[in-house]
Amino acid sequence: MSEVAQHDIVLPSGEAGRECLPESQLTQKWFAVYTAPRHEKRVSQYLSLKEIEHYLPLYQTQRKWSDGSKVTLDLPLFPGYLFVHVGRNERVRVLQVPGVLTFVGGTGGQPASLPEAEIDALRAGLPQRHAEPHPLLTVGQRARIRSGALAGMEGVVVRRKNSLRVVLTMELIQRSVAVEVDEAELETLDSEIPSS
Repeated sequence: MSEVAQHDIVLPSGEAGRECLPESQLTQKWFAVYTAPRHEKRVSQYLSLKEIEHYLPLYQTQRKWSDGSKVTLDLPLFPGYLFVHVGRNERVRVLQVPGVLTFVGGTGGQPASLPEAEIDALRAGLPQRHAEPHPLLTVGQRARIRSGALAGMEGVVVRRKNSLRVVLTMELIQRSVAVEVDEAELETLDSEIPSS
């Protein structure tokens, strides 16, 4: 063995060590991916096999079959979409997954990234609250959730039976989800309800 081969190489740790990471790990962002209809779970399985970080929010619902039996289903909270955490160089790997149609675009035809805090809040908060899909809602009393895992998120307040819900909208994909909240958890953002 040569003298050069016998020396250990020590990489710096901490902030200096970040310079040694591959560029793809430094620039990873969350993107919304549009899937073929009813293929969200299958796409999630393929992404897991390819070891691509992703998030597919699900909710549970009861269905009754024609034979009278009841079943609980896990369905996508945002039908037709899931979220991937990738760098620029990894987008091609995502597009090669069967069932993935495209990245949700922004201006200039480039994929638009989602705020890291928004995805983190959804991942932490949705399992703790009863959430379900809701039709897109843009008009109404706006409020901010003050406490809990979804603290800081803003949406439109709606009443349903004896409970309050906040409809949170992911602007990029134009999809909404309603989550149950207590009135004490809400901070009103505007004083009057806009007329339609």
